[in-house]
Amino acid sequence: MAQEKDPAFVKFQGIEKRFGKVVAVKKMDLDIPEGSFVTLLGPSGCGKTTLLRMLAGLENPTSGDIFIKGKRINDTPIHKRNLGMIFQNYALFPHKTIFDNVAFGLKYRDVPKANIREKVEKALETVRLPGVGNRMPSQLSGGQQQRIALARAIVIEPDVLLMDEPLSALDENLREDMRREIDNLQQELGVTTIFVTHDQREALSMSDKVVVMKDGFIQQEGVPEEVYNNSANHFVADFLGHSNFLNAVVEDRENDFLRVRLEDGSSALVTPSGDFASGEKAEIVIRAQKMKLEYSRNHNSEEKMNFFSGTVVDRSYMGGEVSYFVQLPGKQVLHVINFVKRSPYRRGDEVVITVDPYHCRLLKM
Repeated sequence: MAQEKDPAFVKFQGIEKRFGKVVAVKKMDLDIPEGSFVTLLGPSGCGKTTLLRMLAGLENPTSGDIFIKGKRINDTPIHKRNLGMIFQNYALFPHKTIFDNVAFGLKYRDVPKANIREKVEKALETVRLPGVGNRMPSQLSGGQQQRIALARAIVIEPDVLLMDEPLSALDENLREDMRREIDNLQQELGVTTIFVTHDQREALSMSDKVVVMKDGFIQQEGVPEEVYNNSANHFVADFLGHSNFLNAVVEDRENDFLRVRLEDGSSALVTPSGDFASGEKAEIVIRAQKMKLEYSRNHNSEEKMNFFSGTVVDRSYMGGEVSYFVQLPGKQVLHVINFVKRSPYRRGDEVVITVDPYHCRLLKM
């Protein structure tokens, strides 16, 4: 019987990396499909860059195996792995022209000179910077230099494109432009891409799959919508966006929901993540954007929604949205983000927060 082909284009199998007594990556398994855009997301020191560097050949695994297209590459030299890399600081050679920077990888692959020029010009056109080959890196803006780094990475037609915090040196507007640029380019080329970042907006907006990491472990992996809306634990819910957490005790089931008792004695309907027993302590997570504010005097308590009464104690205007902080009678403060109304709520306003039970996720403590 023929052996079934492994669907993973890149495969980490039981991979571990130790630096002395420090374990940066701990016995990790991860499969990356061909042509996908996968983001390794997490805080500094979580192991995401170490994982990328092991794939690139810049670090050797302490144990475990790495495969590309079914071939074990642990002992394959860096220059034979056919990987394109983009770094945070662009890593362009300041004394070389743009043409020579982009052509650098081709010259070490024995590509004929005539073909080098053709490939470089095509790569520069792909990143929308044709005709800059004779310039020096210092003559280009930060965003343009990042595009040149991208051209240098794709000109070798890599099996896998690796990006380590490539946008962190750019200002916010340029970062947004480059997010779209990279996303569109990856879809156009269809190259398998692994992207490292600590920025949740980059991860959610660009990825086919997000891998959330902490302390060398994978906390959760999945499509952006699943990881964001159905976070596996407190860390993931807290790291991805603005979340509120409320302690609760499970009481009983009510149709599709569970009724829980909060610390102030009130009750709420929530959507469970897993099985919960009556009397079990748990934690409710509610995204700040899923909650709505209204004046207390306008609230209809007969609506089938969870609601919390409180007082606006702070707010931050953010252009199209306002970020509110509402203190409940028990002194807990909830964070609510709403679109700007004609007359935003102000400090001291008595308000009611309403939220659909579907947006109240119950997590294990």
